[in-house]
Amino acid sequence: MKRLKCYTIIGIIFVIITGTLFHFLYNWTDKNFIVGLFTPVNESVWEHMKLLFFPMLLYSFVMILNLKTDYPCITSSLCFGILIGTLLIPTFFYAYTFVLGKNTLFFDILIFVLSVIIAFFIAYKLTLSCNLQPYTFLLCFLVGVLFICFVLFTFYPLNLKIFEDPTN
Repeated sequence: MKRLKCYTIIGIIFVIITGTLFHFLYNWTDKNFIVGLFTPVNESVWEHMKLLFFPMLLYSFVMILNLKTDYPCITSSLCFGILIGTLLIPTFFYAYTFVLGKNTLFFDILIFVLSVIIAFFIAYKLTLSCNLQPYTFLLCFLVGVLFICFVLFTFYPLNLKIFEDPTN
């Protein structure tokens, strides 16, 4: 359990740091198309969901490779954590902007950090309980669908508020 806890804490730190760097990477690479598939290309809520999704997905592979033997339920738990954490970003954003009537950078950053912490906490608890193991395929499939949606909707967004860039 100590190894799992250690990997979880490192994962939280990794995703917060990597996600923060990802926020700027598209512009730093002079708007590289490939980089844009995995990092925000604008300030829309949809694009900001990538800040958690891709770093946590990457770190999940590390956790699975290193902990699968001791924790056979880690794959389903991390997939669930990725999905929950990613979906918390728009949920928290629209909730607080509804209440305040506007968005603020402080709350946007807080939402990201809180979503990462919750995602890993849930994954940690579910890894220990093994409650989601029967749903491993479904959860991996849903993460794959979300991955494809991020890639597709980056440059072909739907006409929905979540895809709107508020800076335009």
